[in-house]
Amino acid sequence: MSMETNESEIIQDISRRLVEAQRKIRILDSIKWDESIKKDFFQKKAQKLPLVNRDYYLGKPLPFDAVEKQEEFRLILRDTINQLGQYSPVTRLIKRQCEEYCRAVQMLEARGTPSFSELSMELYGSPDDAFYSGGPRLSELGTLLFDVLTALDVQLQSDADMKRYTPQEAQVILESRLSSFFSQHPGKITVMVSDDMVADAAAGADSIKLSQQAMFSDRDLRYLEVHEGWVHVGTTLNGATQPYCFFLSKGSPSSSVIQEGLAVITEVVTFSSYPGRIRKITNRVIALDKVRQGATFVDIYRYFIECGLSEDDSYNQTVRVFRGSTPDGGPFTKDLSYAKGFVMIYNFIRFAISQRHIDSIPLLFAGKLVLDDLPLLNELRNMNLLTAPVYLPPPFRDLAALSAWMSFSLFLNKFSLNEIQKSFRFLLG
Repeated sequence: MSMETNESEIIQDISRRLVEAQRKIRILDSIKWDESIKKDFFQKKAQKLPLVNRDYYLGKPLPFDAVEKQEEFRLILRDTINQLGQYSPVTRLIKRQCEEYCRAVQMLEARGTPSFSELSMELYGSPDDAFYSGGPRLSELGTLLFDVLTALDVQLQSDADMKRYTPQEAQVILESRLSSFFSQHPGKITVMVSDDMVADAAAGADSIKLSQQAMFSDRDLRYLEVHEGWVHVGTTLNGATQPYCFFLSKGSPSSSVIQEGLAVITEVVTFSSYPGRIRKITNRVIALDKVRQGATFVDIYRYFIECGLSEDDSYNQTVRVFRGSTPDGGPFTKDLSYAKGFVMIYNFIRFAISQRHIDSIPLLFAGKLVLDDLPLLNELRNMNLLTAPVYLPPPFRDLAALSAWMSFSLFLNKFSLNEIQKSFRFLLG
């Protein structure tokens, strides 16, 4: 057996072990609140904090032993180092994932305690995060865009925003569209309707779930096709079809930032997004920042009501902020991923184009990853241990148009918006 063959078989074995080890770590399932909590909240006229505390979560035991699960990841990492060496690109990828999964296990063990939120911010980020020294913080994004998006959402309402499709009708439409995109996996991609969801929709490994309680517009169907289908399901399949590093099909928690960032930027560059959609994303940033500053569940519920959401939607959006925590505790910050990821991906693509390294951009779709993984993935590609992504959204399949746009943006960023406003103000009457 050659050294190359032996190495590839070792990587395949490590991949299998990591995929299996993470299987029972289902973060969102482990922190969701029962329907009884919602009923009780509204029975009390939305005036009192939901009855969710440490004991509530202890009554919902995790489907694994936390100590044993962390030891399993430790052994995977130890064996990877022993067999591939400390500085192998695969070892460094496995190390990050194993360490993150261990922190995720610790976070889930800490449900209902202050440590849960602290570990959440370690994995997903904080509203107070800066992108660079002295640079803008995530919390500023929501504040800056709130008024603009609110006005545009009203001005640009059209027939495309009408919630005309039932979940079952949306299911048929999306399955048809996605079967065309995922042509190399005929019949594999399914769309299901579920009555146990906080979000209107969510992607699984090779499926998309739609909430039984939701109705969908034409705009909704378009962004779901792109966001949940092309990106989330697409990167899962791209990772799963890797001949050796198929552990890339499974994302450790912080990969959510890049996943959601890729999905949002793909919405934007395919003209599939819209002000109401982006407003929802930025409102979550504002809500998370309010909780970081001490707001409670009732405070955030009222905030979403003031934003024009229905009582039901306001409750669901507020639960997203507090799930895993307590109604007067710290936030669960996964929903920062959309805004944070968009900013990171946008700036990375601009930088890659400015440096004439556009070949690194498709690597973003190779699987579930973080930006820091890119040099390692490039190294694996050069070693013929990583194959090109099978599925790429059209703007990333042919980067010509995106490169042209981003090239102009390098120059446009030199302009001062304040000065532009002074010069153009008279044009708007």
